[in-house]
Amino acid sequence: MLFFSFLAVAVAQPAALPAPIIVETQHVSVVLTVGENQKLYQTYLGTKLTDAADYLRLPNRHEAYVTAGTDNLFEPAIRLLHPDGNPSLALVFVDKQVSKKDDNVTETTIRLRDPQYPVEVVLHFAAFFREDVIKTWTEIRHREKKPVVLTSYASAMLHFDAREYWLTQFHGDWAEEAQQQESRLTSGIKVIDTKLGTRANWYQTPAFFLGLDQAATETTGEVLAGTLAWTGNFRLAFELDNQNALRVSAGINPYASEYHLPANQTFTTPEFIFTYSGQGKGQASRNLHRWARRYGVLDGTQPRLTLLNNWESTFFNFNEQKLDTIIGDAAKLGVDLFLLDDGWFSNKYPRNSDQVGLGDWQASKLKLPNGIGHLVQTASKEGVKFGIWVEPEMVNPKSELYEKHPDWVLKLPNRPEDYYRGQLVLDMTNPRVQDFVFKTIDEQFSQGVAYIKWDCNRMMTNAYSPHLRKDQTHLYVDYVRGLYQVLDRVRQKYPHVPMMLCSGGGSRTDYGGLKYFTEFWPSDNTDALERIYIQWGYSNFFPSNTLASHVTNWNRQHSLKFRTDVAMMGKLGYDLEVAQLTPPELQFSQQAVRDYKRLSPVIWQGNLFRLRSPYEGNQAALVYVAENQRQAVLFGYNLHTRFLETVLPVKLQGLDPTKRYKLTEINLMPGQKSELAANGQVYSGDYLMKVGVVLTDREAKPLTSHVLELTAE
Repeated sequence: MLFFSFLAVAVAQPAALPAPIIVETQHVSVVLTVGENQKLYQTYLGTKLTDAADYLRLPNRHEAYVTAGTDNLFEPAIRLLHPDGNPSLALVFVDKQVSKKDDNVTETTIRLRDPQYPVEVVLHFAAFFREDVIKTWTEIRHREKKPVVLTSYASAMLHFDAREYWLTQFHGDWAEEAQQQESRLTSGIKVIDTKLGTRANWYQTPAFFLGLDQAATETTGEVLAGTLAWTGNFRLAFELDNQNALRVSAGINPYASEYHLPANQTFTTPEFIFTYSGQGKGQASRNLHRWARRYGVLDGTQPRLTLLNNWESTFFNFNEQKLDTIIGDAAKLGVDLFLLDDGWFSNKYPRNSDQVGLGDWQASKLKLPNGIGHLVQTASKEGVKFGIWVEPEMVNPKSELYEKHPDWVLKLPNRPEDYYRGQLVLDMTNPRVQDFVFKTIDEQFSQGVAYIKWDCNRMMTNAYSPHLRKDQTHLYVDYVRGLYQVLDRVRQKYPHVPMMLCSGGGSRTDYGGLKYFTEFWPSDNTDALERIYIQWGYSNFFPSNTLASHVTNWNRQHSLKFRTDVAMMGKLGYDLEVAQLTPPELQFSQQAVRDYKRLSPVIWQGNLFRLRSPYEGNQAALVYVAENQRQAVLFGYNLHTRFLETVLPVKLQGLDPTKRYKLTEINLMPGQKSELAANGQVYSGDYLMKVGVVLTDREAKPLTSHVLELTAE
């Protein structure tokens, strides 16, 4: 009863109201205050005010973390059911703590409690000062005699008051990921969510821009950029109420996920990561990029590996001798690593198609008689590293694994098995399955494998866990937690070995997964024109060193130069037959790899400025600028200028106006001369940003491109 006695005193005899709780970065503030009713209110979110005393003048309009079941008439942040059947929750302020994690990160923790029930909600806000990024998450716990049922449990709820609201979202399908769409929010609720379980981001991306008062551009407007760090079902809800106030909630999708929380256990929501910009979407993206490289992605400030993949050159048809040759081709090309894709495993059911063998992670004796170790040795002799593809969360029914452990698979009792791509999902809530998946990865790394491409090609259907039995509503949540437990074990043993997060393309694109991975595969679609749009979309929230981008033969009508220029915008790789390149093409590609490695510190760690959007015309342009503003790399694409179309110069951003920059076009085919008037010229940064340079003309052929290196004199 001490819990209730303490709380009764705190509520019945409140002391003077505490000062506003200010969560702030270098330029952004979130302000929360405690009202006379002891409830917590969000009173401000925006550009930091010059005088902190002004925060005292802000009105208490919006309860910060709104509960369900009492007087709330709109979308709640949290809803639960007590063991006695009471469906309500009320939260009052208890205390707050502020701690400095280092010279850049401050964490504010706010405790709230129900006055009548022993339920506690803890709100966490981690402020990254220099990056202007705030990360928030919630902890829920109780001391009731029986489990409390959580039916909604948002990571964050944010409130806004503006004349109008503009939402930019990203959606797609296989091979057309991260397509940008913008619309004005109207009265009611707009929901972006997924119910796919695994491969959760297949149709919707868990990230958005919110423009306040007007649609934001790259350089103008107030905008919030937000993304959820969760590799599973998510829900983003935007509710515009009768007073034109907007309530934004983000978190795990509660669909089919009522969670029975026992006493004295803590339910921790995933992190919601957001930033605010008063200078448009571009600044918001750069904030997230800086944060991600330092905090959000594994080894985000370290170099990445260029690679050659064999998939499009061999598919399932290869043997040891052919792979030895391709590894030699990787060395000839000049990349750092050879990546062996699907088809290398299984003996009882040889993996010659995607319908068999998945789950049997032993090297094929027919294809690889000397095993993976031989390929590792071959790569070492050639001076490159060796990587491998796995899909450890999945299984084909035609496999030894399924024959031995049919109870390890998600499938409904008394229903036919439902196949997609000829496979089923392993039950990651089961500790035995977790051990199996960890062992699969551990065996590869222990053989000297230096890189893993971790794929996930199937969503959940007919989802039922034999392990969970009665707690089936825990499946979608505990599956992701099980996955993270395996990844934690992997990273404890192999903290820095690079891994690519793949999911049939870009169906896992979130910072919950990326803290374990060095990069992700944005799309199986490597058509260079389509990749401009796909990579453009992802660049809003993820830095370039996370976007694996390969030169392939998906569309041979595109010139090798155009394909290479597009791939160099991200983390460069190749997936083509090097042996089939003509001598000039090989020479061009070798030089491109050398130039990319030389310029990669700028591309990977520089500030990105999107200059001309492919969504707004027939051209696209962007530039990466080094932090010291002494180097930059400019990419320009002519998608398809029309007859007599006026082509205006591209105005650059992010340069030092007082510096003078020499422009040099790179990525030219042997014998090709630059046709750009700017090539070899020297301009002031001021000129380049106010006047600009022409990157194409109306006489240029469609699907042509230019890459220019800028060097300060």
